[in-house]
Parts: sequence; C-alpha cells; structure tokens
Amino acid sequence: MSAFESLVRPALVRIAAPGDGYDPHGDRYWGTGFFIAPGWVLTCAHVVAKGGSAVWRGERAVGIVWDGGVTTGEVALASPRPAVPEQELDGWDFPDLALVRVPDVQDVSCVRLSERMPVIAEPIPVSLHGWSRETGRLGIRDAVGEIHGVDGEALLLRGTQPVKGLSGGPVVDLDRAAVIGLNKGRGADEGAAVPITSLRQLYRARGGRLLSDVIREHDRHHLARYRSLSAESDWTRAQIRHRPPTTQGLDPGSRIHLYGRLAELPPPTGPGDVLHLVDEVRERMVGLNVRPLLEATPHTWREGVGLLQELHEPNQESASDLSPNAVLVYAATVARHVRERHGDSAAIRSLGSWVTDAAAQTPLVVRQTIGGLLGHGRHGGPRAVREAGSRADVLIEIDTPPYGKRFPWRVKLLFDGHTIRPVDGNDEGVEREQLYETLRQPLAEALAQGDYGEHLAAVEALLPRELFDEPLDTWRLSPDDELFDERSLPLGQRRIVVIRDRARNERPPAPEWHKRWRTAGLGPLKAVPLRAETLGAGRDAHTPRIRRETPRQAWVRLSEAEDGSVPVFCGQVGSGEGLKAMAAALAAGHPIALWRSGAHDHADCVEFHERAGRLLAEAARAERLHAPVLSLRKRVAADADADTDAYDDFDPDPDMNAATNATACTGAGTDTGTDDDAGAHAGDDPPARSEHAWASTLAVLFDPPDRPPREDPLQGPPMLGEEAW
Repeated sequence: MSAFESLVRPALVRIAAPGDGYDPHGDRYWGTGFFIAPGWVLTCAHVVAKGGSAVWRGERAVGIVWDGGVTTGEVALASPRPAVPEQELDGWDFPDLALVRVPDVQDVSCVRLSERMPVIAEPIPVSLHGWSRETGRLGIRDAVGEIHGVDGEALLLRGTQPVKGLSGGPVVDLDRAAVIGLNKGRGADEGAAVPITSLRQLYRARGGRLLSDVIREHDRHHLARYRSLSAESDWTRAQIRHRPPTTQGLDPGSRIHLYGRLAELPPPTGPGDVLHLVDEVRERMVGLNVRPLLEATPHTWREGVGLLQELHEPNQESASDLSPNAVLVYAATVARHVRERHGDSAAIRSLGSWVTDAAAQTPLVVRQTIGGLLGHGRHGGPRAVREAGSRADVLIEIDTPPYGKRFPWRVKLLFDGHTIRPVDGNDEGVEREQLYETLRQPLAEALAQGDYGEHLAAVEALLPRELFDEPLDTWRLSPDDELFDERSLPLGQRRIVVIRDRARNERPPAPEWHKRWRTAGLGPLKAVPLRAETLGAGRDAHTPRIRRETPRQAWVRLSEAEDGSVPVFCGQVGSGEGLKAMAAALAAGHPIALWRSGAHDHADCVEFHERAGRLLAEAARAERLHAPVLSLRKRVAADADADTDAYDDFDPDPDMNAATNATACTGAGTDTGTDDDAGAHAGDDPPARSEHAWASTLAVLFDPPDRPPREDPLQGPPMLGEEAW
C-alpha cells in the first residue's frame, strides 16, 4: 500500500453513467477521476466519452461518486474531443484529458498536482490509484511501480500496470509527494500515463482560460488545508516530510504560502505578462545579457516561480543556487506589477507582507531590491532596463518552395528588434491553401508570449513576393465559429500586421535601402505611383496610346523619386504587372509601400491613390503610419457590418409599408414621410458605398533594413532547467 493512500482515497471519484442506487458490479461504471480543486474533477477524455453525445454537448451527463456522496457533472474542457457531439473518435491521442465541472461539491479533499515534468535520471517510484472491477466486484485498487522513461508524451510504467478501470486515476510520485500523471492504459509489458503537465494543452481548447481559475482554486485549497489547525493530514506536510535535506529552492510550506497568495491576485492578461516579469528578475539576478525564456507558455503567476527554480550564477564552477532569492524578488515584482495595473488591494498587501517576512534572512541587496519593489524604501537594487511596450514582436518567415508547391515556414519571437528565438516551424512546408490553418496555433502561442500588459505584439511577415497578396491581416487566432472576442477578431484589427520582403533580407542591405529608410523616418511621406503609364505613338499623331512602364523605367522613376516617397498601387502585387513593379520599387530601396491585396474592379483607383496620399501625408513619418492603418482596418470592418445590416433591411417592394420603407432606406427616425415619399424610396439603389471602402484589403510593406531576417547562429538555447508547469 502506498504511504499516500490516506491522502489520495478521499479525492478519488468513480465516474459512471448518472443514476441512483448502489452499483456493486459496476454495470454503469466508466472509469476513475479525482478532485484537483473544489468543484473540479480531472480524468481521461476516453473515460467520459462513454457517455456519448450528451457528454460532448455539455450536459450534466457524467455520474460522480465519491466519499461524500453522489452527483453529476459536465465536461468543461477536453482534448481531444469530437468535432461534433455525435462523432465517435477512432482513437484517443494525448493529452487524453477531460476537466469535469461539479459545482455542488465544494467541501472535498483534493490531490496536490506536481508543478514540473519529472526528470527521469533514474526510475521514479510511484503509486497508482483508482476504481476497478477486475476482481469481479467494483472497488478501489492501489498498486506500486515506477516510471522508467518517456515515450513521446507518455510516461512509461513498469513493475505494475494499470488494471482495467484505473484509467483516469492519479499516479503519485512517492519521492515528491505529488500527482505527476493519470493512468491512461496498458500494453503487453508496460503501462502508460499522461503527465500532469499536459494539462497546459487544455489552454488551447475552447474556453481553455478557465483552467487558470481551476489552478488558482487548487492553490487556495491547499493553503487552507496547510493552515488548518485540524488533525487531518495534508499534502504540504507530506511533501515536507519527504523532502531530501539537500533539495534547493523554496521549501513546500513557503511555496504553498506563496502560491495561495498569488492565487488571490487578478490573473495575468497572458503568458507575456509572466515571461516579461521573469525575464526582468533574471536580469536583476544574473545580469542584463540573459536570453529570454521561450520553452514555457505560462498562464498563471505561480508558473513564473517554476521558471526560476533552476536559476544559478553564471560562469562559475560551483554556481550557487539563486532560485530562492529570485522567487522572492519575482513575488515582489508581481506585486508591483499588479498594483500598477489594478491599484492597491488587501491581496497585494498580504503578498507583500509575506515576501517581506520571507526575505528577512536574504542578502542585503536582495532585501533592498524587494523593499524598492514594494515601496518600503529608497533602494531598488540593480534596476533592470526595460522600455514600455510588448515583450516581443512575432516574425513569420515563409520561404519560396525549394521544389513543388510546399512553402517552408517558421514562427519566431523578435526581442528588442534584433534578438530572435524560434517558436515553431516546418522545413517540409505546406501548400499555400494550408498556411492559414497550419500557422494559426503557432502564431497564437507566439503572440501570447509576446503580448505584455496593454501592449500587443506586432506581426511581421517575411514573405516571398508571390505571397505579398496573402491577406494576413484577416487571419484569426480562433476558428471563425468562435464567440465574438479578441481572439476571433482578425489580426489586423487588433495589432500591427506588416509585410517584409524575403528575398532582399537574405543579403546585406543596399545603400539605397538604408537611405530610403532614413528619409522615411524623417518625413514627410508622400505617395507616388508604384506603376505609371506613359504616352506612346499611336497610328497617327491624333491617336496616342497608353503604354505600360517597363520594369527598368519603373526602377529609374522610383529611384529618382523624392525622399519620403511611398509607392502606392491600386491592385495586387503578387503576380503580373504588379509583381514586376514591386520588384522595381524594392530594387530602388523603398522600405514602405501600400497596395490592395484583394481583387477589385479598379473603378475607384483615383480615390484609392488620393486617400492613400492623404493617409501618408497625415502620418508624416514612418513610425506614425501604423496607428492610422490599424484604425482604418477597424473602420472598414465596421462599415462592412453596417452595409450588411443595411442590405438586410433594404426591400424595394412597392407594397412595403410606407413607414417601414422610409425608415429602412433613409435612416429616418419617427418622421416616416408620406406615401409619396415611400414610393420614391421603393425603387432606390442599395445603400451608398462607405467612407472607408477604399481601404478594403489595404496591404502594407514596412521593411526596415535593420531588422533581422534570421536567427543569430551564435546564440544557444535559453538558460532553463526543468520545464515548469
């Protein structure tokens, strides 16, 4: 029997078809789960799938039986899950997790979740727990084994295997006194478990941000149990008893005190908030030249603690452990950040008071730094140099297909305009039609790491010229059928989205490019045609004909254009004459250009050039162009919605009620006019073209010569130890 049985068993639940009464033979039994926070049960997705379509529709169709009673729950998050409730999946790939909401169960014992992926230098002793009817009667089964390796996303078990029915039950690390996984299944010679750190993948599911609230409730629960004066055993004290004396970092008691207080704060707006503060602390502790973290995508303040647990002094043979002090500085940094964003509160003061007490025995410089962050004194310690703005921008790199039609791609983070770190990529590439769906998730993860507070990461797309008309500004981070929120909005309506040229960024910048960028920064900006037409001789002197400018003629004209000139084109530039003209502009060194990425009938090209010229003149300088373009894209979308509503209301039926017709066509209020007025409106044209329609599908080349096109080969991976949960 496991030494943790008394802690695990009260948290175990039997998952079954809903129904009253005793079920000794398990006829309605599906599998095992366990409470991770009051009101929340974790299990495997394939366990709840036995409930069929009702489960996937979000109904309270999951029967829950535990030490304290019987109830029903509903699946809040799951991965994988069927695309439609009636679908049956052929298999259950990792993470194979389901989070079940049980709102009427609050007074319950919960397991303690591990914070990090286990490092398997040697086999890890574990215990397995769950319900089973392997012996003929339904009952709790416990077993002891060890994790001896990792295969892909699976933890490999040996010495014992999960018996039938234990799927979804907890796997407890007997050395660290925490749940490190869930039983998933068994093979011929070994079993498999889902790492508890795979919970992070549920953030990608629809409504995944709910998981942050669950983890905060988990920490509140365990702090309350640790502070309780009752004689009940609790997980934190078990961790203290089993902690080796040589273990570095915060002790379990201090850690749960910190986590419980962090749980009371307003949550971070995204991973970039946490990573920004962690980077700041690392700079304070080890110097300004540390590389930014990339491996983690934290969604809670407590995850920043895990990212600092392996911090050591650089360039020393016996580097001392900086993590306890770094964690305290991080906690004070979070308190300062939240106070600046949300104002003072009891939760912030509680965190500050705890940090002050915990720092009593730290070196003077650490105490001074913490005091400065908390506003307790004049000393702030070594100050990290950080400018206001996003933590990083996002660089999308797409290459010309080396063969066939598949475009290799990479998504990277661009720090301080110069340092780049890879996030994801595929050198085999995908076809053009698949780029949007393929890049959606890597782009979402990179943007989440780049955003900081109110500052959103920009998107720079380094593209081959044949993709210049790809409508990147209309891409969405969530599927189009999602609820209306910031993730469902097109990228170009929330953040800066610009295009850069892949070809010329593969070689050192030409002098013309540097000069054009310098003068664009000084201003003023003015529009010039990307492609011009010339008069040529016709059949006679009275009938001249229009001749298209040759690429070389375009290059000469654009090379000699005034400083601050910006090529403008009322059409697409990814093919045909537009592509040739764009090549001439790039060869002439132009870093900025405006054009239309979508197909148009060109009836409004005069207006397009006039409005684009006005836009550039009002922006005046390169750096001031982004804000008006962002505003234009928002207004174009709003006008399109208004036009759609107007078309829906428009009905040229002459028998239409006079009042309704007059209101629909003129926008009048209660003054509906006469029957004659109504007749006049009945045959009118649809609503007029909107004021901002000229900017529909507006694309922007914004390509400074000093932005890096590729990763610095001299940089190694970020300094990071074990992956943090």
